[in-house]
Amino acid sequence: MTNNSAPAASLALRTTVTGSGPAVVLAHGGGGGIEANFGGLIPLLAPDHLVIGSDFPDDDTPLTVDALADSLVAAAVAHGAETFTMVAFSLGTTAAVRAAVRHPERVRALVLTGGFARADNRARLNVELWQRALAAGDRELFARIVLLAGFSADFVNSIPEHQLPALLAQIAADIPGGTAAQAALVETADVRADLARVAVPTLVIGMTGDLLSDPANARRQAAGISGAEYLELPGGHVVMAEQPELWHAAVREFLARQR
Repeated sequence: MTNNSAPAASLALRTTVTGSGPAVVLAHGGGGGIEANFGGLIPLLAPDHLVIGSDFPDDDTPLTVDALADSLVAAAVAHGAETFTMVAFSLGTTAAVRAAVRHPERVRALVLTGGFARADNRARLNVELWQRALAAGDRELFARIVLLAGFSADFVNSIPEHQLPALLAQIAADIPGGTAAQAALVETADVRADLARVAVPTLVIGMTGDLLSDPANARRQAAGISGAEYLELPGGHVVMAEQPELWHAAVREFLARQR
């Protein structure tokens, strides 16, 4: 690290590597995962990029932004990436911003989607409900909270009523390990002071109908990073479910320009 920051404690990450070419490092969102957040994007990038995705710890190990940033960078370097672009979603954007500041010799560009520098009141209240539901063992309640905040109103209201029980059951069954610890980090993560120190090309993407991380958060990210581009897509927070084609196209176009 060239900014003289002390290295953070290393986290145990499960890493998958696909493709070859200029490296792209993925950073997923809280309660998500590499496959859940980037499963549709990876096959599109792999023909031209070395795609490195690391899942956050699947237990309740306490997390810090520094530890996530350093561990994601360390995993990328261990898999042969000397420099790379980071493509991050939601909570992962805080780790990507911190990585760009702590490891400027490694990170050469950023794509930040559905993110925040400091979660606003609504986002913090939402993830507090996540933690309460998980602590109580009420996975169905957790699923209802996620469906109501993670997706746009139009998307949720477009689901046929008879399909709702099955969808809620699927969400409840697929809660990743480590979600509670990731939700706790959403509450406390704060990279506002880092934004002005980001010195790489950056694309920030917000979603107009995002009820979990209001697009104002993404706009503030973009405003704080010198020269950052801002793009707003329709739909809710889980852009890979609501607007995958638009999102994938935006990421790929930005990466093509960096090459």
